[in-house]
Amino acid sequence: MDLSIIIVSYNTAELIGNCLRSVMATNVMEKEAFVVDNASSDGSAAIVKENFPSVHLMVNLENRGFAAANNQVLPYCRGHYVFFLNPDTEVMPDTFREALSFMEANHRIGLAGARIINPDGTLQESVSYRYPGQKYAAGELKGLKGAIACVLGAGMIARTEVIREIGGFDEDFFLYGEDQDLCLRIRKLGYEIGYIHSAVVVHLGGYSERYITSAELWKKKIQAELLFYQKHYLPETIRRNLRGNLIKACWRIVTLKILIPFVRKKTGAQEKLVKYRAIYEAIRSPGNYNSRKG
Repeated sequence: MDLSIIIVSYNTAELIGNCLRSVMATNVMEKEAFVVDNASSDGSAAIVKENFPSVHLMVNLENRGFAAANNQVLPYCRGHYVFFLNPDTEVMPDTFREALSFMEANHRIGLAGARIINPDGTLQESVSYRYPGQKYAAGELKGLKGAIACVLGAGMIARTEVIREIGGFDEDFFLYGEDQDLCLRIRKLGYEIGYIHSAVVVHLGGYSERYITSAELWKKKIQAELLFYQKHYLPETIRRNLRGNLIKACWRIVTLKILIPFVRKKTGAQEKLVKYRAIYEAIRSPGNYNSRKG
């Protein structure tokens, strides 16, 4: 088996059909697809079961999160490579073939991201060359191979043996930050992270957050970033990061409050205020100064 595709779904009835049709239409014959449904209430699992009988479906009784749901099916994957794909995506007919060719030609790459585009064809930012808080963490990140720090988890391919060697995703990450953590752990094994320009994934983006407020969204993202600090950085590095982020948040809150009455586009400024308030509250919450090494 060349490729195992894993899709984690949560209330994606409007999208999962198009995603799976695009997967089935790709020109890689030796592939298998898994859908892990995280206790959806909109009939997503029934759509998969009734319309895609060749897809291996797992239905959870509770929302276990993105990381844990992916890990559920890793023991059953027969592919030499595993492709992690979001349900709010569609792949091009040659996406998987291009991804496989890239990985076969680049043995130093442990995981690689696809080129992620918006539905209108514009490029989504999906490659990062720095980790969260890396400004203060030079000592902890010495000796890593390659220039790319991490890629967006909406569409990425990895060597199955490498994913199994590191134990899959860290399930402490519920939704955000798990792709950054996974990429760093793969680099710590001595592999590089790659980017496949010729493997294209169309990503709707933001679908999983459509029912939560901006404040709730930023809180989840910041909590994931703090967890990343706690897992990979020394206590002093964590303190420096928290202190720097707290000072920046306080400054931005004060300046935004002063400027908002005078700016024309108030929505953007108010969104930034929500963000920095969430950062301030997350850092000031008890327990965020603890650290653990993973």
